[in-house]
Amino acid sequence: MSTLDETDLEILRLLVEDARRPYSSIAAEVDRSPPTVSDRIDRLEELGVIQRFTLDLDRSTFTDGIELLLDLELSATAAGVSATLADAAWVEHVITTADGRVLAVATARPDRIRGLLAETVDTDVVDSYRVHPIEGRAWSPHVGEAELDLECAECGNTVSGEDFTAELEGERYHFCCPVCRSRFEERYAELSESA
Repeated sequence: MSTLDETDLEILRLLVEDARRPYSSIAAEVDRSPPTVSDRIDRLEELGVIQRFTLDLDRSTFTDGIELLLDLELSATAAGVSATLADAAWVEHVITTADGRVLAVATARPDRIRGLLAETVDTDVVDSYRVHPIEGRAWSPHVGEAELDLECAECGNTVSGEDFTAELEGERYHFCCPVCRSRFEERYAELSESA
C-alpha cells in the first residue's frame, strides 16, 4: 500500500529544512539506518512526492539586476506563456492563477523588462503587465500531516487502499485495482509493438 507513515513525513520535514542533509544525519533523527533512509527517499521520488532537490539563491548578491515580481494579464489565446517564461534564464518562478494571470519572479533591470518580455514571449498575447520591485520574500514550505494522494494511471481515480503498481521501461505507474493495471499494460504493450 502506498501511504506516508510518520517516518516518511519526518524525512520530508528534515529535507525541507535542508535538502543537502546527509542520509546519516536523517537516519539518526528518524531512528533508522542510512540505507533505509535512502530507500525511503528513492520511494518518495518514484511516487512523485519529491520532484527535485533545488537551490534557493539570494539574487540580491548578483549584479544582473534586481528581483522583480511581474504581473501579466494575458489574452484568452495565451497558451504556453507560463512554460516559455519558466524556461527564460532571467525568470526564477512562475505562478499561473485560476483567473489566467501569470506572476513571475524575475531578476532584471527594470528598464529592460519590456525588451526581455518581447524576446521571450509573443507580446501580442500580453494585454497588460505590471512590474513590482521585491523588497523581501520568504519561503517556508510545510509538510504537515499530509496524506498520499496518487492517481490511477488508467482511470484517473484516487488510489486508495492497496496500491497496484507496474514498472514499464523504468517508469512506475500506480493503479486503483488490478483490472486498471491489466488494461494499462495491455494498451502499453500494443503501443510499444506498433511504434
